[in-house]
Amino acid sequence: MSSLSYLSDAHEIALNLLQGNSILYPTDTIWGLGCDATNIEAIQKVYQIKNRPLDKKFILLFSDVKMLSDYCDLSLETLASLFNPLDKPTTFILSSKFKLPETLSQDGFWAVRIPKNAFCNHIIKQLGRPLVSSSANFSGAPNPNSFQEIDAKIKAQVDIIVHPDLDSGTGKASQILKLVDGNIEVIRN
Repeated sequence: MSSLSYLSDAHEIALNLLQGNSILYPTDTIWGLGCDATNIEAIQKVYQIKNRPLDKKFILLFSDVKMLSDYCDLSLETLASLFNPLDKPTTFILSSKFKLPETLSQDGFWAVRIPKNAFCNHIIKQLGRPLVSSSANFSGAPNPNSFQEIDAKIKAQVDIIVHPDLDSGTGKASQILKLVDGNIEVIRN
């Protein structure tokens, strides 16, 4: 298990993330494995923990449309029209010029989500940057539906584990929509 054990203070978690640490945390869907999305070394650490091929990219979590608009060239109004009417967890794949490491891009596209989990959003706000998010499993393995289903080997490799009592996700991955030239395509429902 992580030497930091379980943390439940968003400010302390954010300080650890700024130092390049990895995190195991609840989102509005399933438990995520991630890091500061601006830190290349931390991103590489998450790839290693998951044993994930480098060509499989990650979702980026933002606290709100304002934060997202600070990182991409889509207007605040466009982003609000995409995200505000949503009633279930949704990841958008967007083509935009993001101010983040290219290693997170999928051929010029970025997978982004604004989680509806208050604690997760609080971490992102404290961090002041987006979080990398990937399911808390080894690449190719089934997604864990709860903290208890996360492989002990993953728990042992991460630097920060958010306290399991803060879990409030749906247990299902988000729907994925792709925005291309103003048209929305359903990738996963």
